[in-house]
Amino acid sequence: MKVDGHTHTELCPHGSGDHLEAMVERAIELGFTDYWVTEHAPLPVNFSDAFGGPLDDIQTASLRIDQVDDYLELANQIKERFAAQIKVHIGFELDYLAGFEADRRHFWDHYGPQVDGGILSVHYLPGRDGRYYGVDYSPEELEQGFGELITQPQELYRYYFSQLQRAVNCDLGPNAPKRLGHLTLIKKYQDRFGLDTDFDATTWQAIERLLAQMVADDWEIDFNTAGLFKADCNDFYPGWEIAARAKELGLPLVFGSDAHATVEVGHAYHLFEKFSQKVVMSV
Repeated sequence: MKVDGHTHTELCPHGSGDHLEAMVERAIELGFTDYWVTEHAPLPVNFSDAFGGPLDDIQTASLRIDQVDDYLELANQIKERFAAQIKVHIGFELDYLAGFEADRRHFWDHYGPQVDGGILSVHYLPGRDGRYYGVDYSPEELEQGFGELITQPQELYRYYFSQLQRAVNCDLGPNAPKRLGHLTLIKKYQDRFGLDTDFDATTWQAIERLLAQMVADDWEIDFNTAGLFKADCNDFYPGWEIAARAKELGLPLVFGSDAHATVEVGHAYHLFEKFSQKVVMSV
């Protein structure tokens, strides 16, 4: 099997507008056997009341609730059209938001039975004033929400991992997403701010707790190559060390290009192959 497990569509408001059909055709050209369409699920309707960053962030973050049925119709049409050439899986990338668990559960209770699975991600955290800020929209927003922590990167990392821990512990009901998206997204602007590239011993303890919980609850990890192509990141998520430790623990890693454009489909799949080969060679 050759899987791209994390991609988006022309309905994504921060995407390229490239059509899903062209993206699937590109996946077929590249020899993928399985292709996951995981569009961003809508944020809670009242999330703007708790948000402190630029409104353009949340206005372009995800589908609107009135677009969800259009998305499902589009994805199902493509799934049927290309069934003889590639297996298309339909899902959502759902944001975990501390304090909005009931909304997240309500969405998944309704739409989860209509899809094949999904990805649970953390893009937003409560900031220094108690309001939410995005960690990947812009370096300015990250600094606005978490300025003091940026000067203490290990504290910033531990705070992010604590929210991931809450995410994997959240009960989203039957058939809930069990793949954790871009686990080190907090490092997207590491080069801009000169953040630590390595984790200290205390941060590793937090990572070990998170991975152990994921093993116990049968999670997967999104081996997400998008960060390699971000000017201030230049690394994949979750990075080599966490990926290697996850593999040691038996946590499945699923390649995801996080493609928002046709040219991004399968981006850096060779890195995933190299990682898999090195792990096999070292056993």
